[in-house]
Amino acid sequence: MYTRLKKLFSIKGYSLFVICLLLVGIGISITQPYLSLYATEDLGMSTGAFGVLMAVSSLSGVVVNSLIAKRSDSGLNRKSLIISAMLSSALGYASYLIFKNYFILLIVVTLFNGLGAPAMPQIYASAQESANESKTDDKTFAMSTLRSLVSLGFLLGPLGGTFILGLLGYKGLFLLTSAIYLVIASLVFLFLKKRKGAQGITRKRQSVGTSSLRNRQIRQPLIAFILLFAVNAINGINTPLFIVNEIHGTHKDVGLVVSISAGLEIPIMIVLGALGKKLSNHVLIMSSCLIAVIYYTILSVSSHTWELIVAQLLQAAFVAIVMGNGLSYFTDLLPHSPGLSTTIYSNGSTIGRLVGNMGGGIAAQFIGFRHVNWVCLAIVLLSFFILWRIKFQEEIQEHTGHARSV
Repeated sequence: MYTRLKKLFSIKGYSLFVICLLLVGIGISITQPYLSLYATEDLGMSTGAFGVLMAVSSLSGVVVNSLIAKRSDSGLNRKSLIISAMLSSALGYASYLIFKNYFILLIVVTLFNGLGAPAMPQIYASAQESANESKTDDKTFAMSTLRSLVSLGFLLGPLGGTFILGLLGYKGLFLLTSAIYLVIASLVFLFLKKRKGAQGITRKRQSVGTSSLRNRQIRQPLIAFILLFAVNAINGINTPLFIVNEIHGTHKDVGLVVSISAGLEIPIMIVLGALGKKLSNHVLIMSSCLIAVIYYTILSVSSHTWELIVAQLLQAAFVAIVMGNGLSYFTDLLPHSPGLSTTIYSNGSTIGRLVGNMGGGIAAQFIGFRHVNWVCLAIVLLSFFILWRIKFQEEIQEHTGHARSV
């Protein structure tokens, strides 16, 4: 494993991608736990108004990503895109300190968050291009390792955020977050090499991807991934409430459950990325659905916190596969369109989280915390059916093609 990890750094620019994605994870998560508190307590927003702010700004990112994705693989300067997106993200976080009026903040944050959204998918796309150029046979491992660094950032960020908030308050927290994005922009400006795209070839290849959402082979897995990300978002909302209100656990139990799951995700993600040579990403994603079926079955019948704590191994494996191998899944589908494939994955995760966050709260209110787990189980089974159907159709096509050749 050490030798394989070491070989990844032979990929041009891999060290830069490692640092940038770790900082991106920290930048996103350092304010995430405290943003709702700042908005409701300091700015006086209602929880509903804050929800609208987050939903609109997230959707603006999906729109901008979609517009850029079709062009980023046809000669658009990816380096300039990343720098511009990082600068926009820095301005977006600084805006919380400058604008106090809700409607002005809604417009400004939506604008800057939308323009900042391409940062992560374009960094992934640059990494994919470097992996392609290096001729490495460990692309899945390389990409899942990079994805695990974002997760590591999500572990470190909230801890740093707590420290900064206690020391410097919200002003220091938002300014530090902006500074992180400025550092990333500087690193990209100084060390990322500008690539000269082969326009003729790229445009020809891009024609395969521009109508990707009308392509059933892309659309169906995207729907499955949206459902899986929605389930994960619902779990994040419902499980703490389920522990406290249904099985009468403590807040300490909630912290333990969340910490165990987050801590296990990173090593599992790296190990599963290493299995990319032996198992296809499609098989791994289908396996994640089966793991989730077992997990939500346990949650649906559990009555003690220790059962949920033990089950976090399953939850961590599910999240590690979907987040770690999901990116490689779409780059396998569109190997010559890294910008488009990473954007499809990024947009799917954003829409899934948005649907899950909104739907999870509504479902819990009307059917109760325990029954939400049965809803998650049904959604996972639907995702598995979609993925199995894709696999079944591919096997039929391969068999038909073989029969014709004979």
